[in-house]
Amino acid sequence: MKKIIIASILMISGLLNAQNFQGMAVYESKTSTADFMKGMGGNREITPEMQKQIEERMKKMFEKTFILNFDKSASIYKEEEKLDAPGQQGGGRMMMSMMGGGGTFYKNAKEKQYVVDKEFFGKEFLIKDSLPKYDWKLEGESKQIGNYTCFKATAVVKVSESDFRNFRFRNNNAKEGDKKAETVKDTAKAKKTNFTDDWEMPKENTITAWYCPEIPINQGPENYWGLPGLILEVNDGKTVILCSKIVLNSKDKVEIKPVSKGKVVTQKEFDETVKKKMEEMREMNSGPGGQRGGFRMGGGR
Repeated sequence: MKKIIIASILMISGLLNAQNFQGMAVYESKTSTADFMKGMGGNREITPEMQKQIEERMKKMFEKTFILNFDKSASIYKEEEKLDAPGQQGGGRMMMSMMGGGGTFYKNAKEKQYVVDKEFFGKEFLIKDSLPKYDWKLEGESKQIGNYTCFKATAVVKVSESDFRNFRFRNNNAKEGDKKAETVKDTAKAKKTNFTDDWEMPKENTITAWYCPEIPINQGPENYWGLPGLILEVNDGKTVILCSKIVLNSKDKVEIKPVSKGKVVTQKEFDETVKKKMEEMREMNSGPGGQRGGFRMGGGR
C-alpha cells in the first residue's frame, strides 16, 4: 500500500510541476435537519402536513453540490449553478447564503487570505479576512475515499456566527435550584416568544477532516485548509462535505481570482451585521402583532 501511495504522489507531483497546473474537485454537502425540526416540534400552529413540507424543503436546501477549482496556491469554491426553483429567488438566495451557500469563496494559502461575497437582506458584502488557523491533530486512522487513501485529522474551531448551520436546539430543562433558568422558563410561559428563542450558537466546534497526501495541495472545501494534502471530507457533527469527483490538469482552465463586488468588511463585521439584524427580527416578532412587523436594511426595499 505504501509503495502505491508513494508512486501516486510522485506521479501527481509531476503534474504539479507542470506549468499552469489546475485541479477540480466536486463536493456534496449535506446538513442534518434534526435540530431544526425539533425546534419546530413545539409549535402548535404547524400541522403534521406543514411540518412534512417544511422538512422536505429544508432537506433540499441543505443538500448542495459545490465545485472547488484550485492551483498550487489558491482556490475558488462555489455552489454548482442550477436554475432557481420557485420561491428560491430574493429571500431564498439570502437563506442559501446564511446556510453556507451562495457567493464565491476564494482562498490563497500562500498569502493566508480569503475573500467571499455574501448577500444579506438585499445588500452585497465582500468579506476579506485572514484564513483561520487550524491546530490540526494528525491521527493515524485512514480510509478510502474513491480511488484515494485519506488520513484523519481533527481540530477545535471557532464557529462563524453568520452561518446558521451552526445553530443548535437549546436544552431548556432547568436544573434544580437554578433560579436564573427558572426565571427564563417562567417568562417564556408568560408570553409568546419567537421560535429563535429556543436556539443557541455554540462558541466552538470539533471538526473531523480526511486529507489526501497523494494530492499535496494545501486546500479544501469552504474555509478549510492547512493539511498536507487536499481535504476530501469534512464533518462538523451536523454538516458533512464529501468529495465525489476529482479532475487533475484538465485542458479546460478556470480563472482563479477573488470577486470584487460588494461592501468590503471583515468576517467579524459581517457577523455583527447578521447578529444585529437577527436581534431586530427577534424583537419585532416577539412584540405586539407577532410576525406582522416588517424590517428593512439600509437602501433596500
